[in-house]
This record gives sequence, C-alpha cells and structure tokens, in this order.
Amino acid sequence: MAKEEEKSSSGGWKEFFWNPRTHEFMGRTASSWGLILLFYVVFYTFLAGMFCLTMYVMLLTLDDYQPTWQDRLSTPGMMIRPKMDSLDITYKIEDTESWDKYSQALDNFLAPYNNTQQVLTNDACEPDKYFIQEDSGDVRNNPKRSCQFNRTQLGDCSGVLDRTFGYQAGQPCVLLKLNRVIGMLPGKDGQTPYVTCGAKRYKVGPDEWKEDSDKIGELEYFPPNGTFNLMYYPYYGKKAQVNYSQPLVAVKFLNITFNTDVNVECKINSNMITQFSERDKFAGRVSFKLRIDKN
Repeated sequence: MAKEEEKSSSGGWKEFFWNPRTHEFMGRTASSWGLILLFYVVFYTFLAGMFCLTMYVMLLTLDDYQPTWQDRLSTPGMMIRPKMDSLDITYKIEDTESWDKYSQALDNFLAPYNNTQQVLTNDACEPDKYFIQEDSGDVRNNPKRSCQFNRTQLGDCSGVLDRTFGYQAGQPCVLLKLNRVIGMLPGKDGQTPYVTCGAKRYKVGPDEWKEDSDKIGELEYFPPNGTFNLMYYPYYGKKAQVNYSQPLVAVKFLNITFNTDVNVECKINSNMITQFSERDKFAGRVSFKLRIDKN
C-alpha cells in the first residue's frame, strides 16, 4: 500500500512538470505559456516606453546652464584652505614636516591663480562693478568671459615671496572662499562684501561660554579689508564660464598665542547676505581650530 502511494506521488510530480497526455508543462500548454510571455513583454515594453517618455519630457524643461531651483542657496557656504582631513590646522614650528603639508597644499591650490595663467585666460575687468554678461534673447552669450584674480593680490599670503606662507615663522596664512552660486549678487548699492575673522564663542559648560579673543592676536587681510570684489560676480556656471577664477581672501595671523588651541570663526559681511542658519555651520561662515606649538 505504501509503495502504491509513493508511486502515485512520484507520478504526480512528474506529470506536473510534463504531462505527456495533455502536453502540458507545469500545468500549462505551449500556447498558454506563449500568451503569458507575450503579455509580460508588451507590459514591460510599455512601462519602459513610459519611463523614457517621462525622462525625455523632463529633460526638455531643464536648462543646461542654470539649475531650475536655487532657493536653498540664498546664503553661500564658506570654506578654508588648506583643508586636510579636518578643518583643524595644527603644527609644530620646529617640525618642518608638520607644516610643510599645509604650505604645499596652498601652493597647489593657488597654481591656477599664477599671474601668467590669468593673463592668458581671463580679462582685466573694471573693479567695484558687477561684470554682467547678458544673453540676447534665445541667443546665448557663451562662453562668457571671466575676470583675472592674480595670486599676487594676496600679498604676503600669495606664496610668491614666502614659499612657506608664514607657517615657518608662526604667522600662518589661511585662504577663504565662498561657494559658487549661479547668478548671486553679494552686494547692493556698490557695497563690496568683506570677510572678518575673530575668536569663536564656544560652550564649556551647561550655562558657560568662552571665546579665545585674548589668544587670537592681530590679523591682516589680503586683499585689503578682506573684500570679495564685485567684478567677480555674477557667476554664470561652469559650462558657460569655463575659465572662472573664484575670488579669495587671505587672513594672516600675526601674533597668535603659541602652545594652545585657538578657536577661530570667519564670516562674510554683506548687505545682501544677512541671514545665517544655525543648522548649517558653513552658511556664510566657517569655524576652525588653529594650534601652533613652539619650544
């Protein structure tokens, strides 16, 4: 009895995969399988066609030269150079290797700003005035020209006369730049935006705050007053303005206190940029720690 049940069960599984009497494979005939496969081929072909059509229509609405939405970029981000794994700059004057990496990073960053390179690719623009290059209706004025920013404008922080950028002497230079925002006009009524740096206020207890104003010492800015000249704005995008040289501001720490951490904050000052988000610590400002050890 058990053998008959086993034989019947084995035959049932075999007939499920292939029934020689009805010529069915896994319960369906060849025509049934063909109709199912045809349905899925048509169904997924239709889905793929709808996806391609949707992407094509969406791409027609995009501008190759300017993002459709820029409402989240009302306040540009700020960043420093040199920048390693973190924003902290820590070195020992007597240890050449500890500060040489910073000077090398600055020299590499400023290579495109060499005067000879800027003369070849960019224009000598009229300062303190927006360099507006409008399109003529549907005819684009591309490629758009860019204004020269020569590294010699950074004075003692240019690396031309002092290849160590002040790091060897314990008077380091830090470069500041604003993130590029297409179409941004950072000042109105001819007022040029400028950078100020100072001691950062930080929390040391539940209700106790501290700042290192007595340790930061005297600062010197390049260009003078730490300005971002209006002639470098507006920015028209990487595709339209291929040779754009981003303006920079250098701050030199002349007599910072040695052998201690100094928390520094730099921010942009402009009559067009007045709101700073508490959630985004890089919106219009940047904070970093500077420590110089000396025997």
